[in-house]
Amino acid sequence: MSLTARDFKAEGYRSLMRVAYPFSDLDVFVGANGVGKSNLYGALELLRSAAANTLAGDLVRQGGLQSALWAGQRRGQPELTLAVGLEHGATVYRYEVVVGFPQRVTAAAFENEPQIKTESLSLVTRARTVRLLDRKGASVMARDGDGRPADLDIDLLPSETVLGRLEDPSRYPELDAVRRTLLQWRFYHGLRTDADSPLRRPCPAVATPTLASDGADLAAVFATLAHIRQDTADLDEAVDRAFPGACLHIPAPGRWASFGLTYPDFPQRLFEAAELSDGTLQFLGLAGALLSYRLPPFIALNEPEASLHPDLMEPLASLIVRAARRSQVWLVTHSRELADAVAASGAGKVRTVLKRGGATQIEGLTRFGAFNDDEDEED
Repeated sequence: MSLTARDFKAEGYRSLMRVAYPFSDLDVFVGANGVGKSNLYGALELLRSAAANTLAGDLVRQGGLQSALWAGQRRGQPELTLAVGLEHGATVYRYEVVVGFPQRVTAAAFENEPQIKTESLSLVTRARTVRLLDRKGASVMARDGDGRPADLDIDLLPSETVLGRLEDPSRYPELDAVRRTLLQWRFYHGLRTDADSPLRRPCPAVATPTLASDGADLAAVFATLAHIRQDTADLDEAVDRAFPGACLHIPAPGRWASFGLTYPDFPQRLFEAAELSDGTLQFLGLAGALLSYRLPPFIALNEPEASLHPDLMEPLASLIVRAARRSQVWLVTHSRELADAVAASGAGKVRTVLKRGGATQIEGLTRFGAFNDDEDEED
């Protein structure tokens, strides 16, 4: 079952006091430094963490729950809420998780660790809404594939998500579809281009349809396009557009996959990945992410323009627009030039992110998750 991202909500996370956002095929966010663009990206990435059952640990790695919580005034206990709607035809699956501090320390929890307070999954149709999963603390109810509800006796730590722990696709197919969809999401932020970057090294020659989030299998992604799909036309076009006259070489792999570039000034000299400039390698990594054999259902890019020359903004925008025809794409950028190049294609809408009273807001977005300009178009 293929699920498409419909909307998401983040409440109480860093500068996101409350944001509800409706997805499109291509969403572009641009704004000044410090307005909270990366927090939008980070909130989405935490939804994937919930599916991977790493939500508590990832929050700790970000500096702990205290630093992840909204710092302004709030009512009640400090908590953060993350929610996403995934649709299949006329059916929407809505997942929500609420995280907070433990009210009391138990043998199964540490004093300051993030804990799951509530967790739910609902099936929403035009006719009705059915709760498929309802978790409050240690109490868990789930409906099986036949719609029968049952209280579950599951060994569940307070820091664990049911979404990540209850792996039984035959008994809970809807829960499994949501988990698998979120696990397929890819987040690309700051692909490393230093001397020890995994992008610079050969990788095992295994058919690889989708680029890993750290880009470590880039050579295998290229080899899959060249020697399994046997179609590098889009990739060759992207390279020539970014680096006129350059040619990407992808040798038939043995145990290891590799790649290199030749340039018109030195047509007989192959520059291997370890020799390429940071900007060139960054662009090739993004090309691998956006042109791979099988794109994930959702791709998030956070400041992909880093290390890139301004002349590469238009070729990068072309890659992003092309990917949005096969996947949903979320782009967070400082570069107005990149945002304008995407907007000029007519694909997606550029949204301005700003901050008022310490809270991140998206210009024109109402608190109910609709845009004023969309309402005007309907009228």
